[in-house]
Amino acid sequence: MMELSKTQKSVLKVLKDTYNKDTVTRAEINALVKKKVIKNPSWLKSDKFKVDRGVYTLDVESTADDTPKVESQPKVSTDTKAAYIVSSLTDNVVPAKDTDFVNFGNYADIKNIVKSKKFYPVFITGLSGNGKTLAVTQACAESKREMIRCNITIETDEDDLLGGYRLKDGQTVWQNGPVIEAMERGAVLLLDEIDLASNKIMCLQPILEGSGIYVKKINKFVKPKLGFNVVATANTKGQGSDDGKFIGTNVLNEAFLERFPVTFEQEYPGNKTEVKIVATKLKSAGKSDDKFANNLVTWADVIRKTFKDGGVDEIISTRRLVHIAEAYAIFKNKMKAIEVCTNRFDESTKTSFVDLYTKVDSGASAEQILEDKKKAEEAELLQEDKQDSDDSEDGEDGYSV
Repeated sequence: MMELSKTQKSVLKVLKDTYNKDTVTRAEINALVKKKVIKNPSWLKSDKFKVDRGVYTLDVESTADDTPKVESQPKVSTDTKAAYIVSSLTDNVVPAKDTDFVNFGNYADIKNIVKSKKFYPVFITGLSGNGKTLAVTQACAESKREMIRCNITIETDEDDLLGGYRLKDGQTVWQNGPVIEAMERGAVLLLDEIDLASNKIMCLQPILEGSGIYVKKINKFVKPKLGFNVVATANTKGQGSDDGKFIGTNVLNEAFLERFPVTFEQEYPGNKTEVKIVATKLKSAGKSDDKFANNLVTWADVIRKTFKDGGVDEIISTRRLVHIAEAYAIFKNKMKAIEVCTNRFDESTKTSFVDLYTKVDSGASAEQILEDKKKAEEAELLQEDKQDSDDSEDGEDGYSV
């Protein structure tokens, strides 16, 4: 119900006595105002008491009573301070040892850095499937060091890396991101596929300098614990992919890259080492077959050399050889294992890869296959030159007529 002041009640009484009705027009109100009988009742000429165009009710108290009553609402806490979750990881995060792991390449250097517990950021670059991530994981496993892996995408931002507010059991809480978790635990932070990142990754600048970081959302300065380190892996060197092989990779900020003291270039393992990797996986899967392991590595070696020469657009990685070994253990058929593991390539590439393996399986060496391929290409060029020459002669004869 509307509470009227004495002045408002007096205005209503004058209007009712003067016009002797329950409604009044704007003109009638203004007439009394002009005569200075009443002061202008702007409150009455509001939409709340309007019953028609320029017509207002004088039954104000009744109108107020008809207004729906709003039930009192439960009191909502205005305390915006969220509970702070120190860690969402309650278990030890030391990676498990891979009993089939065969070290190669930069593994020894990576392990030395991890084992030292010194802050020394590392950037590892190399083609897909050549053991970059596995090397870091196993170096941490061997050194009994905790490791937190964060896979980077173009969408990764400060909230994903440092943390943010989350809803848990109906309560707003702060959840640490992987970077803060690693810093507070003194763990190794693995930033996988770092070259997919946008410029939002620049929030890590102070962290890559070895100093702490101020997390403005919770007004807290986080200092890294002894042992904290950052390792980043990428298919490129942070300069993008000119050949379009790694779609989605970006050119990283030079100042960001400069904060990594060392960059390791990871190559595919040598043939002997790769044979050991595949043979170990076959044996572990219960399908020990050294000849198959040797054939797979020879096959992959030919494809990689052809890839480097620009002869093919795809490559067989060490990881794909391991996939084939695992597929063989499941399907018990070598050719089927190769076919299902090369189905990811376009039909022409897959067919040429499968045909190439049949040559390797028949006993042809990598050198012999490459030599035969070279001769075939030279013969094809000679044939094309001869065809061009014949076409030219035909054209001249036709012109002279």
